Amino acid sequence: RLAPPIATKVGAGYEQFARPDGQKHQEESSVYRAAGRTFKATPGDKAYQEADRLFKAWLAELAEFRVLDPACGSGNFLFLGLNALTVVEHQSHLDAAACGLDREADLVTGPHNLLGIELNEYAAELARVTVWIGELQWRLAHGLEFKQNPVLEPLEHIECRDALIAFPAAGQGAVEAPWPKASVVIGNPPFLGGSKKRRELGDAYFEALDTVFTGRVPGGADLVCYWFDKALKQIVESGLGAAGLVATQAVRAGSNRVVLDALVRDTSIFSAWSDEPWVNDGAAVRVSLVSFGAVEESELNGQPVKRITSDLRGLAEVNLTTAKRLEENLSRAFKGAEKSGDFDVPGDIARNWLRQPNPHGKSSAEVLRPWFNGSDLTDSRPKDHWVVDFGVRTTKEEAALFEKPFAHVVTAVKPSRLSNDDRGRRENWWRFGRNGADMRAGVAGLSRYLVTVRTAKHRAFVWFGPACSPDSRLFVIASGDDTTFGVLSSRIHEVWSLAMASMHGVGNDPTYN
Repeated sequence: RLAPPIATKVGAGYEQFARPDGQKHQEESSVYRAAGRTFKATPGDKAYQEADRLFKAWLAELAEFRVLDPACGSGNFLFLGLNALTVVEHQSHLDAAACGLDREADLVTGPHNLLGIELNEYAAELARVTVWIGELQWRLAHGLEFKQNPVLEPLEHIECRDALIAFPAAGQGAVEAPWPKASVVIGNPPFLGGSKKRRELGDAYFEALDTVFTGRVPGGADLVCYWFDKALKQIVESGLGAAGLVATQAVRAGSNRVVLDALVRDTSIFSAWSDEPWVNDGAAVRVSLVSFGAVEESELNGQPVKRITSDLRGLAEVNLTTAKRLEENLSRAFKGAEKSGDFDVPGDIARNWLRQPNPHGKSSAEVLRPWFNGSDLTDSRPKDHWVVDFGVRTTKEEAALFEKPFAHVVTAVKPSRLSNDDRGRRENWWRFGRNGADMRAGVAGLSRYLVTVRTAKHRAFVWFGPACSPDSRLFVIASGDDTTFGVLSSRIHEVWSLAMASMHGVGNDPTYN
């Protein structure tokens, strides 16, 4: 798609000419049609000069073309970008020679066309080596001599730094990291789910991201979304032509989709593969491949479509991104609590503790709860797990009065929590890491509520009692009436939930969104 042919050949004669790989190639004689006119390209005539001008202008455009991978790792995508550019130019030289134009001495594309950003110093240096090897291999395979003086170009434009934020000076806070001006952006940025970002990146970096990208990327979005947002900003403000990025397939749902909503508002998604197998850091995952920019034709999963919506569906389908939330259902669905520690207790031990007295006379049933995760709902029989759950606001002194449960937490949880990077988890080590305060408030006063597994091949809803402790792999619906249970269990809701789902894991099972 980079450029149309310089001329369309007509005529039946053939002539021999040398290709860059040293082989001979049969081509038609130098009689051509350009701009609706038939001409014979003779050096010096007007048609020849015009064709030569167009060809050299095209080569100048290729020489200035820049491919940026702002999370380049060891350079795999840059290697492919270089290969694509050299293939395009190589074919351009063949077409020009077939038109009777003089051959150029060498390729104008090379490592200088590639820009990269990589945080890891070793990976950045490896990316430079990958590009060098890629160029040398390509020239060798196509019969071109190695460049001289120098054989290897300096590649300082593959930078070792953060692609998202920068800290200009101590005490001045974070600012958005700049990207160099480029023609296209490609790459496979890192995936890191919203719930894991703070733990993996640390409080300071997480809060800096939240500050710099406020109003653009939700705090709960996957880390990969920041690359989409910055690429869109480059398209809108800096003349970037297009971007193509690999993302977790969950990018089309939940808080992640806020960023894709902005893409279809300010530009267009012109090519996408919504759900593909991928290997990320050695693990099999599902991904979405998304290309966006000012391109009119759209292709989804290899098929032409009128337009691609932000949930990576074709416009011919129902556009679910325009669905509005029902006010009646706000604050009725929650993720279960996240323990962040070994609060687990076998059922027989928990029942024994329930029979033991406490100094304040209260039963340990207030802090010992049957615990359920996804497999407990999908397997034929629950595993009889219990947890020590000190709730949302129980102080350390209050917790200590439940002697057996507290002693377990001191032994099994406290040592790892005291070294936790999250301040809240470190200081409140006797409580769950994410204690589900919103969920607990939602189900307060209910004699029962509904629960479903976040990711499962089959969608089912079950009743839980107030004494149960649902894990973060479960979703809680704060309703105790039979009508809600009937609606959620209906075929209508099953179709809706599948349409809104993202796919997860090796089994490619739907996630309840």
